[in-house]
Amino acid sequence: MEYSPKKMQEKMNENNFGFKKKFGQNFIIDENIINGIVTKAEIDDETLVIEIGPGAGSLTNGIAKKAKNVLCYEIDTTLENMLKDNLKEYNNIEIIFGDFLNANVIEDIKKYSYKKLYVVANLPYYITTPIILKLIEDKIMPDKIVVMVQKEVGDRFKAKPGTKDYSSLSVYLNYYFSITKLMDISRNVFMPRPNVDSIVVEFKKINNNIELKDKDVFFKLVRDSFVQKRKTLRNNLKNYDLNKIEEVLKKHNFDLSVRAEQLSIEIFAEISNNL
Repeated sequence: MEYSPKKMQEKMNENNFGFKKKFGQNFIIDENIINGIVTKAEIDDETLVIEIGPGAGSLTNGIAKKAKNVLCYEIDTTLENMLKDNLKEYNNIEIIFGDFLNANVIEDIKKYSYKKLYVVANLPYYITTPIILKLIEDKIMPDKIVVMVQKEVGDRFKAKPGTKDYSSLSVYLNYYFSITKLMDISRNVFMPRPNVDSIVVEFKKINNNIELKDKDVFFKLVRDSFVQKRKTLRNNLKNYDLNKIEEVLKKHNFDLSVRAEQLSIEIFAEISNNL
């Protein structure tokens, strides 16, 4: 399979395919980018890779050369013939046509034997966060996630305390994963060309040593602390025991006038354990 815009257009014409805005379709057409993602993901023949939204199969092609098996979820059934044609040389790819957000992934992967489970994908911008949250909430919890996402979304995922992008989502994801940027991606490597640039972000599963008395209390506290980002904890946490919260904050040289974006995941954990 070739990756040039001309070849991609020819394939689409042969299959009467048209891009659908509702699915956020932007296909990668740069072979160097595909090879870069596959190399940085460190896929090998002991790896089962889940790919969400394979599109025309450009990235799938690169993954299948390295992985033991590739399990793809594609919501657009009009891509079926093009994917079968583009990926016909491989016998280690399964494509499930349906909405990944409704899939029973735990059941789907039971038939495979593997040592490592990765998610590698060029994610549709409009459902990037729900996809990541599903991986956590359904307890799929791959060993590694390597995804291309809209740059500003990726910046929020990997944001650190004290930065403008740090949010309740940053805290939530960093509880489960170590998150780093692998690559910057220009908007010019896609068809059609999106209005924004992208980055490739890596999530590595971590064994978190942060002790929580109640995980639900912790995550609710974090969400409530950021509910109005420009407001202080005193304003956002009016329904909590502010004396107990201030007791912890003082240990770290903060008070109730602090904004949530200044607090590390460890401080949030200490506050939640003190409530």
